[in-house]
Amino acid sequence: METLMMSGRPVADACKEQIKEKVEAAQKAGKKVALAIVTVGEDPASFVYRKRLLKITESLGIGSRCVELPGIATTAEVIEAVRKLNGDPEIAGILPMMPMPKQVDGEAVGAALAPEKDMDCLSPANGGALLIGKGRWAACTPRACMAILKFYKIPLDGKHAVVLGRSNVVGKPVALLLLQENCTVTVCHSHTKNLPELVRQADIVVAAIGKAGFVTPDMVKPGAVVVDVGINVTENGIVGDVAPEVAEKASAFTPVPGGVGVVSNVMMMDAVARNL
Repeated sequence: METLMMSGRPVADACKEQIKEKVEAAQKAGKKVALAIVTVGEDPASFVYRKRLLKITESLGIGSRCVELPGIATTAEVIEAVRKLNGDPEIAGILPMMPMPKQVDGEAVGAALAPEKDMDCLSPANGGALLIGKGRWAACTPRACMAILKFYKIPLDGKHAVVLGRSNVVGKPVALLLLQENCTVTVCHSHTKNLPELVRQADIVVAAIGKAGFVTPDMVKPGAVVVDVGINVTENGIVGDVAPEVAEKASAFTPVPGGVGVVSNVMMMDAVARNL
C-alpha cells in the first residue's frame, strides 16, 4: 500500500491564493487590512513566531501592527491595549501571543478580545460558539488539520477519529470540528486506560499530545489516516508525536516538519481575510 504523504505546502499555497483575492478586493474598495500582534516581554519563541507571521502578512498584502508591552505589564495594561485595538477600524484581527508572563491572566486577555477580531479563538464567546456548532472559526492549528484533510480529499463522514490530547488550543477544538464532519470521535489523554487499544480502532488519528514519537506502528491499524500535530525539539531536530515508521502502515500521513505547522501559520491570515 502506497502512503499518501500529506505535505502542508500545497495546502498553504492554495489557501494563500484565496486570501490574496479577498485582500486585494478589500483594498480596491478602499479598506485597510491589518493584523495586530500583541507581545508582553521578550520571549524568544514568541518573537520567532511573530517574525514568521509578519513575513506571511507582507507576502499577502496584509498590513501589520506590533504592540510590544514590557515584561512587567499587568493584566489591566494588556487588556487596555487589546481594547484599543478592538475599536480600531483598520485592525481586522488581533493576536495576543501566548503564553503571557505569569503575572498576566491570559484567560482574561482572551475574554477582552472582540470575538470578530479574535484570530486564535481565545475568546470564550468563540469557544462556546464552536461547541454548539455555530463558530465562525476555531484556533489556527485545528483548522489547519481540517484544511489538510479536505485538500487531500480524506473521507470523514462516519469515520472513527481518535484525538490524542485534550488541550483547549488543539485537542478539544479539533475533536469538535471532526464531530461537525460527522466523525465518531474519541478523545484520549494522560488518564485514558488502554490508550493503545483505542488508537488501534481509529480510521483517523490526530496526535497532539506533546511527546516525541509517542504513537508507534503497533498502535495504528493498517490504512489509518494519521495527522501529526506535534512539534518536539530533540537532539535529532524537530520531530512529531508520531514515529516516522508509522507512515509505512498509514494510508495517509502528515510529515513533521512540513505538515500541519506550515498550514497553521496561513490559517491566521485566513482568519483575517474572513473579516473582510
